[in-house]
Amino acid sequence: MAKKTESSDGIKLVIVESPTKAKTIRKFLGRDYVVESCMGHIRDLPQSAKDIPEKVKKEKWAQLGVNVDHNFEPLYCIPKDKLKVVKNLKDKLADASELYLATDEDREGESISWHLLEVLKPKVPTKRMVFHEITKDAIQKALKDTREIDYNLVRAQEARRVLDRLVGYTISPLLWKKVAYGLSAGRVQSVAVRLIVDRELERLRFKKSAYWGVLAELQKDGVNFESRLQQYKNQRVATGKDFDGLTGQLTAGKDVLVLDEKNAANLSKDLKTGTWVVSDVEEKPTFRKPAAPFITSSLQQESNRKLGLSARETMQVAQKLYEQGFITYMRTDSTFLSTEAITASRECIESKYGKEYLTPQPRNYAAKKVKGAQEAHEAIRPAGNNFMDPDETGLTGTQFRLYDLIWKRTIASQMVDARQKQVSAKISVGDAIFSASGMTIEFPGFLRAYVEGSDDPEADLAEREVRLPALKVKDAIKCAKLDPTSHETKPPARYTEASLVQTMEKEGIGRPSTYASVIGTIIDRGYVRKNGTALVPTFTAMIVSKLLSSYLTEFVDLGFTSEMEQSLDNIADGELDWESYLASVYKGPKGLRARVDSQEEKINPDEARTMTLEGMDKYKFHVGRYGAYLTTTRDGEDFSASVPDNESPADITPEIAEKLIDQKINGADALGKDPATDQPIYVLSGRYGPYVQMGDVSPENDKPKRASLPPGIQPEQVDLPMALELLALPKTLGTHPGTGKEIKAGLGRFGPFIVHDGDYRSIPKGESIFTMTYERALEMLAQPKKGRGKAAALKDLGAHPDSGDMIQVFNGPYGPYIKSGKVNASLPEGTTPDTVTLEQAVALINEKGPAKGKGKAKGKAKAKAAPKAAKAEAKAAPKKTLKKAETAKEKAAALGVKKVVTRKAKK
Repeated sequence: MAKKTESSDGIKLVIVESPTKAKTIRKFLGRDYVVESCMGHIRDLPQSAKDIPEKVKKEKWAQLGVNVDHNFEPLYCIPKDKLKVVKNLKDKLADASELYLATDEDREGESISWHLLEVLKPKVPTKRMVFHEITKDAIQKALKDTREIDYNLVRAQEARRVLDRLVGYTISPLLWKKVAYGLSAGRVQSVAVRLIVDRELERLRFKKSAYWGVLAELQKDGVNFESRLQQYKNQRVATGKDFDGLTGQLTAGKDVLVLDEKNAANLSKDLKTGTWVVSDVEEKPTFRKPAAPFITSSLQQESNRKLGLSARETMQVAQKLYEQGFITYMRTDSTFLSTEAITASRECIESKYGKEYLTPQPRNYAAKKVKGAQEAHEAIRPAGNNFMDPDETGLTGTQFRLYDLIWKRTIASQMVDARQKQVSAKISVGDAIFSASGMTIEFPGFLRAYVEGSDDPEADLAEREVRLPALKVKDAIKCAKLDPTSHETKPPARYTEASLVQTMEKEGIGRPSTYASVIGTIIDRGYVRKNGTALVPTFTAMIVSKLLSSYLTEFVDLGFTSEMEQSLDNIADGELDWESYLASVYKGPKGLRARVDSQEEKINPDEARTMTLEGMDKYKFHVGRYGAYLTTTRDGEDFSASVPDNESPADITPEIAEKLIDQKINGADALGKDPATDQPIYVLSGRYGPYVQMGDVSPENDKPKRASLPPGIQPEQVDLPMALELLALPKTLGTHPGTGKEIKAGLGRFGPFIVHDGDYRSIPKGESIFTMTYERALEMLAQPKKGRGKAAALKDLGAHPDSGDMIQVFNGPYGPYIKSGKVNASLPEGTTPDTVTLEQAVALINEKGPAKGKGKAKGKAKAKAAPKAAKAEAKAAPKKTLKKAETAKEKAAALGVKKVVTRKAKK
């Protein structure tokens, strides 16, 4: 870093990534500091041809954005939407005596600081300021303990960015040529898709097996408990664990009794009248330890399980919490807690739960050893030396729920073990032995604060407290009920976001900080859709994964991708030269460029777009311009039909395929005719699922009226009255007594709803749009709105003096805010919905954006006139006077502007 001229005069400029982070840090710094946001990255590789500078546009490598023949030099461009940001930072730097680069302390944050240094070219002393929580103590300490930019971290981030560009921009064009235009490949993205596709293929190969058991409801001392048949005539009865999880069939070599329905029923009948006696009882104490504090990946997993948030949503909310000073930095692989954090945790435990819940000695969690571990600071925990109780934060919505989760997990990590007692008993009757098990919590310990979630519902059940009556050997037991139970082996569960993150972390694929964006990308690009919490691959994903696995195997191989991550870590540690590494991946006879070029000639596009499914030999599945479709042959003639997007590859059956073909060949039988128009009414299946249609498609009627079926309604359930009702949607239920505006019921992308004056309410499960009444709609609208979408106002403050729009206070996912027309503004720190006034709200709205209507027009006119006048005056103003002006008011006077609104005045 070049030496800077020392100066103690003037302001000190601090640059961070986001406005929220800047706002929080301003509270801890004095008037000598100006905190500005660079809004994330200010430079990146070109995203399109228009971003490429004219001087290099004709170069072969320009479209790639990396000069692969000149040390893999990246072509960095400032996006158009960042030009104003850069100009503002340069203007602020011109008045500064020192520059503090305060971006996040990880590879990406280090890279942003380096880019700022390269673009701003400061001539004043520049320092790298790092912290992992935004509290007054942390910020003051960071100002004193500055350092230089870590160029190893910068090179590692550059290498990662360049490598991702090389892989994506080299393989994606191959997919465009061989499968469909617009598809994309990625170094981590394609491996994540392969994991999900491989799981779907496992489900396709899986064959269900049925087996039966016998369940007894027993009684002793007035207490009922369950017991299951474990053994009959000295042979153990088969359970789900005896079947292969991948094939669904009985594991080879298992000597177990597999009961069928008839045998189970006969046993139930014969044993009920027998004598039931306790033959064995075993009790043993168990201890359960708390989970370690959160790291990035475990936070994403638990947030998905417990709060239903996606990885992307989790990181967005966590980012807000960090920037507002509520939690420590949320991108970390370390489970380590500082001494201050442990002390704060123990104080919380003692005051909230009592000394008996406090461990004699602090628990220390060693840094978690994971493949591709990123720079570690501390675990994710509440910020500061005194943990704020969730109820005292003033947070609401998802921010409150996520903070509460982090607070509980951190506190629980320093609490004593849970003490439990497990009891197992065997009850004999005739030639059969039944088993019963119970678990009681002797002392809850950390369970008072937090219970870790699981992706397996049966594992969750196993953790529940089950109390058995006091049992002793030879005790007589009464059988109250005895029933045969049917069971079926289940195919491997599809990945959820939580389990995918867990697998990627275990295999060293990507980095925890990128999991959210990777999962979001594969969903956004149509490779994966969510069915509840399950990640279901589309036929496009199946086709693309098949092609890459067949022709570019190593680039979707888990081991190869994991080795890439390790190499990038070695670059960060200064142990590997980044240019040499990129050359080894991209160049040479076995490099990416040569591999793609050599394989391109071997790939037949028709074969690449086609696949078959296990057990569906009569059909071929293809991906075309308009989505997936299937083909088959009947009586020597070829037929095809579109496959609806909601059909999962592993769930489609020959019966479904035949139905799609039949509908394509014969057309659908009409349910009847519309009484008003005499047009036929059909139930059809399209790319986006089943729907009803009025009339036939013709040149005169190329867009007949259609309506999707509500969730849970199958095509075979639709009759003519239902179809006509669907086609009549949205229907008016009546007018609202308070506003006189219509209340309507309709069917949208997210299911059935009612709406009044822009206030949408989902119709709850169990209620039907067909039976929705005016009275029920009024009742729903009167209830406070939950979840996303347009919320009910907490408070009406009055009309905006310029626009006339009502100013209202709402509760959003990131806290309370005010709204006027299309302008939203967060409430300032310390202001609550109860205390905010109309005057304050008007000022906040005006600062955020111009008002609507006449006021807006006048504002624009003034805004345009002022710069013109200022420019004209500036030409006549002496340059020396401008240079010497030290304050905004002096500059304004030098320009001849009579009034200037300063930052303080705005506040």
